[in-house]
Amino acid sequence: MSRVLTYNIHRCVGVDRRLDIDRIASVIAAQRPDIVALQEVDVGRARTGGVDQARAIAERLGMAFHFHAALTVAEERYGDAVLTGLPLRLIKAGPLPGHPSLPRLEPRGALWVAIEIEGAEIAVLNTHLGLIPKEQRLQAAALTGPAWLGGNRRRDPLIVLGDFNTGARGAASRTLRNGLTDAAEAAGAGRSLRTYPSIAPIRRLDHVFVSPGIRVDAAFVVADTVTRRASDHLPLVVDFALNPH
Repeated sequence: MSRVLTYNIHRCVGVDRRLDIDRIASVIAAQRPDIVALQEVDVGRARTGGVDQARAIAERLGMAFHFHAALTVAEERYGDAVLTGLPLRLIKAGPLPGHPSLPRLEPRGALWVAIEIEGAEIAVLNTHLGLIPKEQRLQAAALTGPAWLGGNRRRDPLIVLGDFNTGARGAASRTLRNGLTDAAEAAGAGRSLRTYPSIAPIRRLDHVFVSPGIRVDAAFVVADTVTRRASDHLPLVVDFALNPH
């Protein structure tokens, strides 16, 4: 069995306004994940002390990582990361479309890697969609289109995960479920896995979708006194195994 964790870390600034990379790393380490997908990661940004948060967390966990900057301003970057202690290679990283009539919205991107597990290669795509339903629909369509998962690089087994800023019934989630299964529903957890806001979660914004090559064994949200303060989202964990072909 393997374990994947997705977590919007809110640039390591908790709801108590503390900037604490060690706290975020400890939250992740306590779950002993094989694969970690992070969103809202600061790299070299003045507001968080100029630290490369992706590298700092990876070093604390003893993992390798890939980072993709959805937003770049001079030397400052902000985006998503995938970390693992397993063999890792990059498939693709790039931007997702915004809405043409709303040019000032925060830019979004996706990071797609291949990770070797049990002698097989699993594809993992981490993303953080926009806040507006119109842009979410465009971004989900792009991810399932020929430039991403609809192209010839699509492979099974596949995990698509991250902060989708919409519920499981939203248009973007429905688009991404085309050929994929909601891991929470596969585990029988469904609506119970609310991740936002961390202090009193009422919405399931963070999701894990899996292809037929993956069997979901369990899914749960880590909700305790530390995680309720460490970020404005709670981490979502999924235990899985590879289905024999």
